[in-house]
Amino acid sequence: MRFTLVAAAMIGLLSSVAASAEDSFIIVQSTTSTQNSGLFEHLLPAFQEKTGIEVRVVAVGTGQAIRNATNGDGDVLLVHSRPSEEKFVADGLGVARADLMYNDFVIVGPAADPAGVSGSNNVVDALQKIAASETPFASRGDDSGTHKAELRLWNAAGIDAAAASGGWYRETGSGMGATLNTGTGMDAYILTDRATWIAFGNKGNHEIVVEGDPRLFNQYGVILVNPQVHPHVKAEMGQTFIDWLLSKEGQRSISNFTVDGQQLFFPNANDGSS
Repeated sequence: MRFTLVAAAMIGLLSSVAASAEDSFIIVQSTTSTQNSGLFEHLLPAFQEKTGIEVRVVAVGTGQAIRNATNGDGDVLLVHSRPSEEKFVADGLGVARADLMYNDFVIVGPAADPAGVSGSNNVVDALQKIAASETPFASRGDDSGTHKAELRLWNAAGIDAAAASGGWYRETGSGMGATLNTGTGMDAYILTDRATWIAFGNKGNHEIVVEGDPRLFNQYGVILVNPQVHPHVKAEMGQTFIDWLLSKEGQRSISNFTVDGQQLFFPNANDGSS
């Protein structure tokens, strides 16, 4: 009888340990740029080794990532549309927002440069020339952080690009990689984050034609989904991940991530976190 009780206790303990191990993961709703660039593949093994916490990434456009987090389908949100992020927190859906890192957007286009924008550091002027020449422009059109930034830039240029939808302005409704594939295939101009472009393999005859405008700055933020709204959120593990990203170790790991010798993201957690 005693052996039976001890065996049962051991089975119960092992089952509890196994269940705990299976539950040692968090879900991060994030953008395609962080995934497609290879950043998470670079960061996550070190974090898991240090903490034992597995990070499962859902890589979608920022708009969809925020909707997913709003529905409670994630523990941490890591995206790049500050107004939307701040609204997420203001609505009580996120605990707090912190600056994490930045890079920039660029416009890439065919080497022949039919709109005559190559070498420009004035994105508004470049968009006006693209629109005036009715040269093809491929937009993600998917409510992503990149798409939101693009729409702000068209607005600053005084151009209603949506009115040209189906003409020179083509909306793919897809992620950055698919939009780059479509755009390069049709000799279109494309707004992309620099990290995805550097990591992109199918550049064809395309190159960066517009860069360096301060309006192309691209900030990423990280937010814990509010466990008071969604009690199943793994707040402790999610906060552990956020704290690691914002720590000197995490920031150094972001800084050390390069492709072809080029740094893709620049950590700035201590330069103006909110």
